[in-house]
Amino acid sequence: MTGWLRLLVHANLFISLATVSVAVTTMVLVGLSLEFFPLFVVFAATMFVYTVNRFTDLEEDERNVPRRAAFTRRYGRFWLALGIVLYLGAIATAVGLDLPGALYLLLPVPVALLYSLGGLKRIFLVKNCFVGLAWGVIPLGVGYYYGQLADLSVLFLAGYVTVMITIAAVIFDVKDVAGDRAEGIATVPNRLGLRSTRRLSQAANVVVATGVIGLVWTDVLTGEFLVVLAMNGYVAGYIPFATPDRGPLFYGFVVDGEHVFLAGVVLALEWLVW
Repeated sequence: MTGWLRLLVHANLFISLATVSVAVTTMVLVGLSLEFFPLFVVFAATMFVYTVNRFTDLEEDERNVPRRAAFTRRYGRFWLALGIVLYLGAIATAVGLDLPGALYLLLPVPVALLYSLGGLKRIFLVKNCFVGLAWGVIPLGVGYYYGQLADLSVLFLAGYVTVMITIAAVIFDVKDVAGDRAEGIATVPNRLGLRSTRRLSQAANVVVATGVIGLVWTDVLTGEFLVVLAMNGYVAGYIPFATPDRGPLFYGFVVDGEHVFLAGVVLALEWLVW
């Protein structure tokens, strides 16, 4: 079982499922129909960006996550080729169908270059915010595809995902604290310490949850959006266990699984209650 989980994590299949889950959550909560193509685009773009990053971070991974680095050296070219094929296939399909906004499908390329080669990870907090913003584009992309970009629900989910992924990115830096120190990379865990990082992340999580409740209480959002608090509870549960000695399955499966968990809850409520 562990071997299959490592494959899902190291091959970027699970993180791609996580971004697809963001799109699914957006579609259901905004009241949009579930369609295959936008979900395929999100999956393909994620596979492409994260697999490119595996190669650019290979030297760093050999210190921080040697098993992942070994996997990349042995099988990485296959998964990179698959990511490229899927990504180009998504672009070709969008162009062939003459879909509006097909040009925007090129955005993952500069995103991958900026994150992997642009030196963003060496600037304090910029990397975390950049990752959060990149994920926050997913609800906006869904809104654009369905012609609902200005919908308040879409804008809320874009902001919510951005903040929650930024928190998760800060927690992710806990596992790389030794390697980041050796490389001279400034991160929240390096600057503030592990305990303060967990406390601040938990405080941010509580602030976000309080904001969601406030938006529903004031009728800015409908009561259905309280479902996102399930993910805040999930995040609150894993933050205390974030330590450098936790393996890649904790960070790559448990932490990255927060949006898969939320999508599962949203779909369950859609089918059983709403």
